[in-house]
Amino acid sequence: MRCSINIPNFGDFADPRTVATVALAAERAGWDALFVWDHVVHHKRLRRTFGDPWMLLTAAALATSRIKLGTLVTPVARRRPQQLARQVATLDVLSGGRVIFGAGLGGPIDDEYGSFGEPTDPVVLAERLDEGLGLLGRYWSGGPVTHRGRHFRADEVTLLPATVQRPRPPVRVAGFWPHRRPLRRAAQWDGAVPLFTAATHGHLPPVDQVRDLVTYVHRHRDPDQRGPFDIVIGGATPGAPAKARDLIGPLADAGATWWDERQPIESEQLDRLAPVLRRIEQGPPVL
Repeated sequence: MRCSINIPNFGDFADPRTVATVALAAERAGWDALFVWDHVVHHKRLRRTFGDPWMLLTAAALATSRIKLGTLVTPVARRRPQQLARQVATLDVLSGGRVIFGAGLGGPIDDEYGSFGEPTDPVVLAERLDEGLGLLGRYWSGGPVTHRGRHFRADEVTLLPATVQRPRPPVRVAGFWPHRRPLRRAAQWDGAVPLFTAATHGHLPPVDQVRDLVTYVHRHRDPDQRGPFDIVIGGATPGAPAKARDLIGPLADAGATWWDERQPIESEQLDRLAPVLRRIEQGPPVL
């Protein structure tokens, strides 16, 4: 199992220099990746300070040389695919091929979409997500793209540079379990980043639900698809290796391939640097 650090793109982490500090600390402590959120306002009534995730990850890339970098997750439905493709490709080139791309519908929908006059119908957003993901994969190839879709179009466009990773960076798709459709979508790509209705962000999900999810996703994988498929499970673990191992060992046995260290969503420390750095410096869980 590989291990990542997960931080929001607001509060202390709205500052690219802070995110660079976090990334370097994570690399030195032996973590495998750093992931940041991709929100515009999140809950707008809280009036937080936000940083653009791609600027934050650029700072992280310049401060490091080994760890993977990416978003968990980018709402493709509220992005222009051509602009997003260019941002991801630029970061992949800058980092020497270290990008992992996380995608999903995003939310809260009324705040993140409705506040700006964007569609809020989940069916429409799911259509835009699927169509956008398909376009991203084609844009990242560096080849010419012509597309006439329900939501997007392209006329003989070639976006360069192509991504360093071929045929593209790994794509992981988020969704809430036990909702099936988002996990069927994830099965068509390179990994799943599930949240659970039974466990909020930062809390460990039930092992039996992780096992059921893994079985379901692999049942819906195309037999012709090759390469690894990752299951990213997250929560908060103690710094003591033995205690952390006892918590995530059963999740690894159930099929999880990545552990994503997260502050609980309700914690006042969610967007504070000091507690995140303390946990980073204690090192990743070791199975």
